[in-house]
Formats: sequence, C-alpha cells, structure tokens
Amino acid sequence: MNFLAHGWLARGGNDDFLYGNLIADGVKGVDLDAWGAGVAAGIRHHRRVDAYIDRHPVLLEVKARAPRDGRRVAGIALDLMWDHCLARRLTVVERDWLVSRCYRLLETRPAPARLATMMPALVRQDWLRGYVDFGFTCRAVAGLGRRLSGPNRLAALLPWLERDYLALDEAFTRLWPDLEAHLEVSVEPGVVDSVGTQPQAADRIAGRH
Repeated sequence: MNFLAHGWLARGGNDDFLYGNLIADGVKGVDLDAWGAGVAAGIRHHRRVDAYIDRHPVLLEVKARAPRDGRRVAGIALDLMWDHCLARRLTVVERDWLVSRCYRLLETRPAPARLATMMPALVRQDWLRGYVDFGFTCRAVAGLGRRLSGPNRLAALLPWLERDYLALDEAFTRLWPDLEAHLEVSVEPGVVDSVGTQPQAADRIAGRH
C-alpha cells in the first residue's frame, strides 16, 4: 500500500500509467485487457517494483530483524515505513506536485472494487502528505491491520518500528537508490515534470547533494 513510493517511481509516465501504479493492489490476475494498455502497463510496473523489493537483500535483512510473530506481515508495515522515509526526503514542492497529481487521478477515475472504500478516505484524509509524520504512519499501519482477519498483527509491530526507527531509516537509504536506478520511469513526452530540475531523491538520500 505504499502509494507515495509507487507514485514517485511512476511519475514520469502519463496519467494512465501513473493511475495503474496507484490502483495495482486492487487488481488481481494477469488478464488486464479490461484496463486499457496504459493502465495495464502501470499495473505491471507496480508489480515489478513489488517483486524487486521483495527479493532485495536490504528488505530480507530488515524482515529477519522483525519480531518473529510478525514476520509474515512485516512487509506490509515496511511498505508504509518506506513511504514515511520517502516523504521526509522529498521537498515540499516535489511532494505537493506528486500528491496533487495522484489525488486528481484518484478523484476522477473509478477505483477497483477492492479499493473502492479506501481511495476516497485516502484523498479526503490526505494520507499521502500525512506519511511525513511518523505518528500518522503508525496509525495507518494499525488501520491496515484492522482490515486483516484475526488479531491485529500489524499494530503489534508498532513497538518494533519505534524501537528500530533509526536502523529502518538507514536501511531505506540503501534500498531506495537501487529502486530509482532500476525502476524509476523516464519522463515521457508531454508529461510535465515540474520537479525535474531539482536533485533526485536518490541523490539526496545517498548524500550526493
């Protein structure tokens, strides 16, 4: 559910492509013909990002440090943690440009049934800007946990996120540049990229700017 990170990596694509990245968690199966070529390409890109992260050594290392009882859902909590880490590093101009574009798409296009109740709340409550605040991010993690069956295993991970905050933030500095290097989409003709003249997030995270 890390909408901000997926949106940033996909921002160079057209609106269909970006929208596909935003709704991909609500789409199941490999037959994407009903979505149109651009949206389908965005869904596939989102899935490539997820697969890349799931196999990344940094993620495997971090999940191994998670409490044993919560390791099966730790990846969900980390998705939101990465959004928090990215939100802290984007400039206000970068974040506002991306968030405004994402909200415009989510407000004007129908969400998949699986996300139909979540998307209006995401926009109305301004989740994508909220992730810059760690407390908000923790509440979002616990909220997702309430959507799962059984005890709230995501809420049970919050003490770990708080205790290991600095280590998780450092892990993000090693994970994110790889994501941008391998999966960031180049700006397509006709896509206005108002943040293109500013340092890339990967550069700032790695301390090159």
